[in-house]
Amino acid sequence: MRAVCVIGLGLIGGSVLRAARAAGWDGWGATASAEDGAAARADGFAIESTVDAALTRAAREDALVVLAVPLPAVAAVLGRVAALAPGCLLTDVVSVKGPVLADVRRILPGTRYAGGHPMAGAAVSGWAAGSALLFERASWVVTVEPDTDLDTWRAVAGLALDCAARVVPASAAEHDAAVARVSHLPHVLAAVLAGTGADGGPLALALAAGSFTDGTRVAGSRAELVLAMCEGNRDRLLAAVDDALGRLGVARGALASTGSLRATVTSGNAGRAALDAVRGGERTPTKIDLTGPDVRAELAAVGRQGGWVVGFEADAALVELPKAAPRALT
Repeated sequence: MRAVCVIGLGLIGGSVLRAARAAGWDGWGATASAEDGAAARADGFAIESTVDAALTRAAREDALVVLAVPLPAVAAVLGRVAALAPGCLLTDVVSVKGPVLADVRRILPGTRYAGGHPMAGAAVSGWAAGSALLFERASWVVTVEPDTDLDTWRAVAGLALDCAARVVPASAAEHDAAVARVSHLPHVLAAVLAGTGADGGPLALALAAGSFTDGTRVAGSRAELVLAMCEGNRDRLLAAVDDALGRLGVARGALASTGSLRATVTSGNAGRAALDAVRGGERTPTKIDLTGPDVRAELAAVGRQGGWVVGFEADAALVELPKAAPRALT
């Protein structure tokens, strides 16, 4: 089994290192945070003294390198990868994929790269917040582009599966458009909701119950991480914000003119039912031949239909599609 080198040991990077080791991977990490590095060492993990030392070891042992740093730090770390471990397989766990892909192509052209994004997290951060169980049954995007090296894609997907996640193939552009709606927009709305509630004063906050608490949970996340994530996906997020504002405008207009919010509430109920159907509905198993001529397009189509890869068998990816999804994968 290939070793894994994790650069960045916050909530996600720290959880990747924990989950990989629990699954039997040999691994080590490095971090710019002295606090996280010390905590990881105290927990018995191999932590190199510097990023350069970790990457030098990665080159020596032909490790899979995982970048788990905030988006603004990606280019600088890629520069060190280019200098010290350009031949290693490379992935990341950054929450925006388009800018990372662009940086990889600019700084490490031709490298064996498949981007990643585990859809799991918490409002807290740092090594201490991590867990080997964080990714259990979570969706983990592994990006697939027309030029993606399939051996690299399979290695990155294998790491995600070993971390107990379900792999969702998608292009970087499709990923960014999707997470703008289901990850980045919720952070914006949570911030707006938290501010609106706080403006109601102590009485409003004293009366706040589950709906307000749940709706504002991610507003407690570290501001610099939220800003990097949301501002890094600016164009896609703008489109999602415009959609949300349009729906709020319709709701306000209806409330002002007729006093009814039926259309808005009914649409929301339908949206939630669709989420539940994708998450918990019946699924149809199928396979994708990884040696086929259109395999990259077939993999991307799996994610587009709400499906996921759950394992590998020889030269095939084992796939589960929502039962209502069409069987054709292109």
